[in-house]
Amino acid sequence: MRLEGKVAIITGGASGIGQATVLKFVREGAKVLIADRDLAGAQRVVAEVESLGFPGAAAATEVDVSDFGQVEAMVARAVEVFGRLDVIFNNAGIAGGKPLLEHDPAIDYEPMIRVDQDGVYYGILAAGRQFRAQGTPGVIISTSSIYGEQAAELSFTYSAAKAAVISFTRSAAYELAEYGIRAVAITPGRVGTAIINQFSDELKATFASEQLRNTMTAPSEIADVVAFLASDEANAINGTVVHVDDGYSVFKQRLDLPVF
Repeated sequence: MRLEGKVAIITGGASGIGQATVLKFVREGAKVLIADRDLAGAQRVVAEVESLGFPGAAAATEVDVSDFGQVEAMVARAVEVFGRLDVIFNNAGIAGGKPLLEHDPAIDYEPMIRVDQDGVYYGILAAGRQFRAQGTPGVIISTSSIYGEQAAELSFTYSAAKAAVISFTRSAAYELAEYGIRAVAITPGRVGTAIINQFSDELKATFASEQLRNTMTAPSEIADVVAFLASDEANAINGTVVHVDDGYSVFKQRLDLPVF
Protein backbone atom coordinates (compact mmCIF):
# COMPACT_ATOMS: atom_id res chain seq x y z
CA MET A 1 0.00 0.00 0.00
CA ARG A 2 1.65 3.17 -1.21
CA LEU A 3 0.39 5.44 1.61
CA GLU A 4 0.99 3.05 4.51
CA GLY A 5 1.70 4.98 7.72
CA LYS A 6 0.89 8.41 6.29
CA VAL A 7 -1.56 10.87 7.83
CA ALA A 8 -3.54 13.15 5.54
CA ILE A 9 -6.04 15.98 5.73
CA ILE A 10 -8.57 16.14 2.92
CA THR A 11 -10.68 19.28 2.80
CA GLY A 12 -14.04 19.09 1.13
CA GLY A 13 -13.89 15.42 2.05
CA ALA A 14 -17.62 14.92 2.57
CA SER A 15 -18.49 14.65 -1.12
CA GLY A 16 -17.29 14.48 -4.69
CA ILE A 17 -13.56 14.36 -5.38
CA GLY A 18 -12.81 14.74 -1.68
CA GLN A 19 -14.92 11.77 -0.64
CA ALA A 20 -13.47 9.59 -3.40
CA THR A 21 -9.98 10.56 -2.29
CA VAL A 22 -10.69 9.70 1.33
CA LEU A 23 -11.73 6.21 0.28
CA LYS A 24 -8.69 5.82 -1.96
CA PHE A 25 -6.30 7.00 0.75
CA VAL A 26 -7.56 4.62 3.42
CA ARG A 27 -7.41 1.71 0.96
CA GLU A 28 -3.77 2.70 0.36
CA GLY A 29 -3.02 2.58 4.08
CA ALA A 30 -3.37 6.21 5.16
CA LYS A 31 -5.12 7.73 8.16
CA VAL A 32 -7.35 10.62 7.08
CA LEU A 33 -8.92 13.63 8.75
CA ILE A 34 -12.02 14.44 6.72
CA ALA A 35 -12.46 18.22 6.93
CA ASP A 36 -15.62 19.84 5.64
CA ARG A 37 -18.04 22.59 6.56
CA ASP A 38 -20.69 19.83 6.37
CA LEU A 39 -19.77 17.96 9.55
CA ALA A 40 -22.64 15.49 9.24
CA GLY A 41 -21.51 14.66 5.72
CA ALA A 42 -17.94 14.15 6.89
CA GLN A 43 -19.17 11.87 9.65
CA ARG A 44 -21.11 9.83 7.09
CA VAL A 45 -17.88 9.30 5.16
CA VAL A 46 -16.18 8.16 8.38
CA ALA A 47 -18.97 5.61 8.80
CA GLU A 48 -18.48 4.51 5.19
CA VAL A 49 -14.76 4.02 5.80
CA GLU A 50 -15.48 1.90 8.84
CA SER A 51 -18.09 -0.16 6.98
CA LEU A 52 -15.43 -0.97 4.37
CA GLY A 53 -13.26 -2.54 7.04
CA PHE A 54 -10.97 0.32 8.06
CA PRO A 55 -11.91 1.12 11.68
CA GLY A 56 -9.99 4.06 13.10
CA ALA A 57 -8.63 5.08 9.72
CA ALA A 58 -10.69 8.28 9.45
CA ALA A 59 -11.99 11.06 11.65
CA ALA A 60 -14.17 14.06 10.88
CA THR A 61 -13.85 17.72 11.71
CA GLU A 62 -15.82 20.80 10.77
CA VAL A 63 -13.92 23.57 9.04
CA ASP A 64 -14.55 26.75 7.13
CA VAL A 65 -11.38 27.00 5.06
CA SER A 66 -11.91 30.74 4.56
CA ASP A 67 -11.05 31.23 8.26
CA PHE A 68 -7.34 30.81 9.00
CA GLY A 69 -7.95 30.12 12.66
CA GLN A 70 -10.18 27.20 11.76
CA VAL A 71 -7.62 25.87 9.30
CA GLU A 72 -4.92 26.01 11.98
CA ALA A 73 -7.27 24.17 14.34
CA MET A 74 -7.89 21.57 11.62
CA VAL A 75 -4.18 20.85 11.33
CA ALA A 76 -3.87 20.65 15.10
CA ARG A 77 -6.80 18.23 15.18
CA ALA A 78 -5.11 15.89 12.70
CA VAL A 79 -1.99 15.83 14.86
CA GLU A 80 -4.06 15.31 18.01
CA VAL A 81 -5.94 12.34 16.54
CA PHE A 82 -3.23 10.68 14.47
CA GLY A 83 0.03 12.00 15.94
CA ARG A 84 1.49 13.75 12.90
CA LEU A 85 0.73 15.13 9.43
CA ASP A 86 2.23 14.01 6.13
CA VAL A 87 -0.17 15.19 3.42
CA ILE A 88 -2.76 17.90 2.94
CA PHE A 89 -5.14 17.89 -0.01
CA ASN A 90 -6.54 21.41 -0.33
CA ASN A 91 -9.65 20.39 -2.21
CA ALA A 92 -12.55 22.34 -0.71
CA GLY A 93 -14.10 24.79 -3.12
CA ILE A 94 -17.26 26.41 -4.35
CA ALA A 95 -18.39 27.14 -7.90
CA GLY A 96 -20.77 29.48 -9.64
CA GLY A 97 -20.78 32.11 -12.32
CA LYS A 98 -22.38 35.22 -13.71
CA PRO A 99 -21.50 37.67 -16.50
CA LEU A 100 -18.85 40.06 -15.21
CA LEU A 101 -20.84 43.25 -15.67
CA GLU A 102 -23.70 41.78 -13.64
CA HIS A 103 -21.48 41.04 -10.64
CA ASP A 104 -22.28 42.06 -7.11
CA PRO A 105 -18.79 41.82 -5.58
CA ALA A 106 -20.18 40.80 -2.20
CA ILE A 107 -21.92 37.81 -3.81
CA ASP A 108 -20.03 36.98 -6.99
CA TYR A 109 -16.43 37.74 -6.04
CA GLU A 110 -15.65 37.84 -2.34
CA PRO A 111 -17.07 34.45 -1.18
CA MET A 112 -15.39 32.48 -3.96
CA ILE A 113 -12.06 34.21 -3.45
CA ARG A 114 -12.25 33.52 0.29
CA VAL A 115 -12.89 29.80 -0.20
CA ASP A 116 -11.19 28.83 -3.47
CA GLN A 117 -8.16 31.11 -3.15
CA ASP A 118 -7.66 32.11 0.47
CA GLY A 119 -8.64 28.63 1.69
CA VAL A 120 -5.81 27.07 -0.30
CA TYR A 121 -3.33 29.69 0.92
CA TYR A 122 -4.35 28.98 4.52
CA GLY A 123 -3.98 25.23 4.00
CA ILE A 124 -0.52 25.61 2.49
CA LEU A 125 0.59 27.90 5.30
CA ALA A 126 -0.78 25.87 8.20
CA ALA A 127 0.38 22.51 6.87
CA GLY A 128 3.78 23.88 5.88
CA ARG A 129 4.34 25.16 9.40
CA GLN A 130 3.35 21.78 10.83
CA PHE A 131 5.75 19.92 8.55
CA ARG A 132 8.56 22.26 9.54
CA ALA A 133 7.75 21.86 13.24
CA GLN A 134 7.80 18.08 12.89
CA GLY A 135 11.07 18.18 10.99
CA THR A 136 9.64 15.76 8.44
CA PRO A 137 8.90 15.92 4.71
CA GLY A 138 5.36 16.66 3.61
CA VAL A 139 3.19 16.90 0.54
CA ILE A 140 0.76 19.69 -0.31
CA ILE A 141 -1.70 18.96 -3.11
CA SER A 142 -4.19 21.61 -4.15
CA THR A 143 -7.16 21.50 -6.50
CA SER A 144 -6.98 24.10 -9.24
CA SER A 145 -8.98 23.69 -12.45
CA ILE A 146 -8.71 23.79 -16.20
CA TYR A 147 -10.27 27.22 -15.75
CA GLY A 148 -7.15 28.29 -13.87
CA GLU A 149 -5.24 28.28 -17.17
CA GLN A 150 -7.81 29.63 -19.62
CA ALA A 151 -10.74 31.98 -19.99
CA ALA A 152 -14.21 30.46 -19.98
CA GLU A 153 -17.84 31.46 -19.87
CA LEU A 154 -19.18 32.97 -16.63
CA SER A 155 -15.99 32.17 -14.74
CA PHE A 156 -14.26 35.50 -14.09
CA THR A 157 -13.85 34.96 -10.34
CA TYR A 158 -13.53 31.19 -10.40
CA SER A 159 -10.77 31.31 -13.01
CA ALA A 160 -8.89 33.96 -11.04
CA ALA A 161 -9.03 31.94 -7.84
CA LYS A 162 -7.94 28.74 -9.57
CA ALA A 163 -5.08 30.56 -11.33
CA ALA A 164 -3.94 31.76 -7.92
CA VAL A 165 -3.83 28.13 -6.74
CA ILE A 166 -1.37 27.36 -9.54
CA SER A 167 0.81 30.33 -8.58
CA PHE A 168 0.63 29.42 -4.88
CA THR A 169 1.75 25.88 -5.72
CA ARG A 170 4.78 26.97 -7.71
CA SER A 171 5.87 29.48 -5.10
CA ALA A 172 5.30 27.05 -2.22
CA ALA A 173 7.36 24.38 -3.96
CA TYR A 174 10.19 26.87 -4.37
CA GLU A 175 10.11 28.19 -0.82
CA LEU A 176 9.45 24.94 1.03
CA ALA A 177 11.80 22.58 -0.80
CA GLU A 178 14.50 23.15 1.81
CA TYR A 179 12.21 21.48 4.36
CA GLY A 180 11.54 18.47 2.15
CA ILE A 181 8.04 19.68 1.35
CA ARG A 182 6.56 19.11 -2.10
CA ALA A 183 3.68 21.13 -3.57
CA VAL A 184 1.60 20.05 -6.56
CA ALA A 185 -1.60 21.32 -8.17
CA ILE A 186 -4.15 19.31 -10.12
CA THR A 187 -6.43 20.72 -12.79
CA PRO A 188 -9.61 18.64 -13.15
CA GLY A 189 -11.80 19.04 -16.20
CA ARG A 190 -15.43 17.90 -16.29
CA VAL A 191 -15.90 15.62 -13.30
CA GLY A 192 -19.11 13.80 -12.51
CA THR A 193 -19.78 15.34 -9.11
CA ALA A 194 -23.03 16.62 -7.63
CA ILE A 195 -22.21 20.12 -8.89
CA ILE A 196 -22.36 18.97 -12.51
CA ASN A 197 -24.87 16.16 -12.13
CA GLN A 198 -27.57 18.64 -11.13
CA PHE A 199 -27.66 20.00 -14.69
CA SER A 200 -29.80 18.81 -17.60
CA ASP A 201 -28.86 15.74 -19.61
CA GLU A 202 -28.27 17.98 -22.61
CA LEU A 203 -25.79 20.17 -20.75
CA LYS A 204 -24.04 17.15 -19.25
CA ALA A 205 -23.68 15.69 -22.73
CA THR A 206 -22.07 18.95 -23.85
CA PHE A 207 -19.66 18.84 -20.93
CA ALA A 208 -18.76 15.23 -21.73
CA SER A 209 -18.09 16.10 -25.38
CA GLU A 210 -15.40 18.54 -24.26
CA GLN A 211 -13.17 15.65 -23.16
CA LEU A 212 -11.38 13.13 -25.34
CA ARG A 213 -13.18 10.04 -24.04
CA ASN A 214 -16.49 11.83 -24.60
CA THR A 215 -17.48 11.19 -20.99
CA MET A 216 -17.09 12.98 -17.70
CA THR A 217 -14.25 11.93 -15.44
CA ALA A 218 -15.21 9.91 -12.37
CA PRO A 219 -14.20 11.36 -8.98
CA SER A 220 -12.41 8.07 -8.27
CA GLU A 221 -10.15 8.66 -11.28
CA ILE A 222 -9.05 11.99 -9.82
CA ALA A 223 -8.51 10.28 -6.46
CA ASP A 224 -6.21 7.72 -8.08
CA VAL A 225 -3.95 10.53 -9.31
CA VAL A 226 -3.97 12.36 -5.98
CA ALA A 227 -2.98 9.18 -4.14
CA PHE A 228 -0.03 8.73 -6.47
CA LEU A 229 1.04 12.36 -6.05
CA ALA A 230 0.88 11.97 -2.27
CA SER A 231 3.09 8.89 -2.34
CA ASP A 232 6.86 8.60 -2.23
CA GLU A 233 6.69 7.27 -5.79
CA ALA A 234 5.99 10.86 -6.89
CA ASN A 235 8.98 12.45 -5.17
CA ALA A 236 10.25 13.88 -8.46
CA ILE A 237 6.97 15.76 -9.03
CA ASN A 238 7.24 19.16 -7.37
CA GLY A 239 5.97 22.61 -8.27
CA THR A 240 4.04 20.98 -11.09
CA VAL A 241 0.55 21.42 -12.49
CA VAL A 242 -0.83 17.96 -13.22
CA HIS A 243 -3.65 17.97 -15.75
CA VAL A 244 -6.40 15.51 -14.90
CA ASP A 245 -8.78 16.76 -17.58
CA ASP A 246 -8.96 13.88 -20.08
CA GLY A 247 -7.62 16.14 -22.79
CA TYR A 248 -10.02 19.05 -22.22
CA SER A 249 -7.17 21.52 -22.58
CA VAL A 250 -5.70 20.07 -25.79
CA PHE A 251 -8.56 20.72 -28.22
CA LYS A 252 -11.43 23.16 -28.73
CA GLN A 253 -14.18 21.06 -30.30
CA ARG A 254 -14.77 18.05 -32.48
CA LEU A 255 -15.42 18.70 -36.16
CA ASP A 256 -17.25 16.61 -38.73
CA LEU A 257 -14.43 16.27 -41.24
CA PRO A 258 -15.13 16.07 -44.95
CA VAL A 259 -14.40 12.84 -46.82
CA PHE A 260 -11.07 13.05 -48.60
